[in-house]
Amino acid sequence: MDLLTEIIDRTSPATPAPELTTLGLVGVLVAAGIAVGWWPAWRVLRLVVTLVHELGHAVVGVLFGRRFTGFVLRADMSGHAVTVGPPRGAGVVATTWAGYPAPAVVGALLVWFAASGWSGPVVTALLLALLLALVFVRSALTALVVGGSLAVVAALWWWRDDVVQQHVLVGVGVVLLVGAWRHVATVLGRVEATSDVGVLARLTGLPAPVWQVGFLLVLGLSTWVVVGEVLVVLGD
Repeated sequence: MDLLTEIIDRTSPATPAPELTTLGLVGVLVAAGIAVGWWPAWRVLRLVVTLVHELGHAVVGVLFGRRFTGFVLRADMSGHAVTVGPPRGAGVVATTWAGYPAPAVVGALLVWFAASGWSGPVVTALLLALLLALVFVRSALTALVVGGSLAVVAALWWWRDDVVQQHVLVGVGVVLLVGAWRHVATVLGRVEATSDVGVLARLTGLPAPVWQVGFLLVLGLSTWVVVGEVLVVLGD
């Protein structure tokens, strides 16, 4: 019963919900800016953005009835997730499209839920998602990235501190959002046949810029959510 109580305590929303302070938020934003702007840090953290990208493919694929069989991450920021199903149709189109917007959407959700006091349930969900992702790892580098992320999330979950969880999730959310913009910037203005937009163009007959605009719209909406939360705190 004590173990069950401990688990429940770690998965429940904070009561009362901690409030982000202006000083705390500024500190988080500065740290996130260093993380994405300083090359040695970004060289490592961009793999986390790629991890969310590939898991975005996987989650949407499963939602559309496809079977997820595994994924790999590569040191050059690329990756590959394999889902099995019909070679054409809405399922494969949605699965292919989902990768680039995924980090921005996840980042916005992390910021929104953390600011709302739901850090505990979110950390629990991330812990379970990463544990499940381990089953589908297909390379040593992928195992290292997933295992490292899992260790950080597990520490946040076990030694629960509502304020620390909240600030970490906001920081990770901002890094994922900025990382999403950086990743999308690499595919604007050029299309490779094997890239997501190249595959989408081939599957649908719609030109690649149509899909790139779709990425930008989702990233813009996610940015609006994050900026809105930031302005609320700064305005208090």
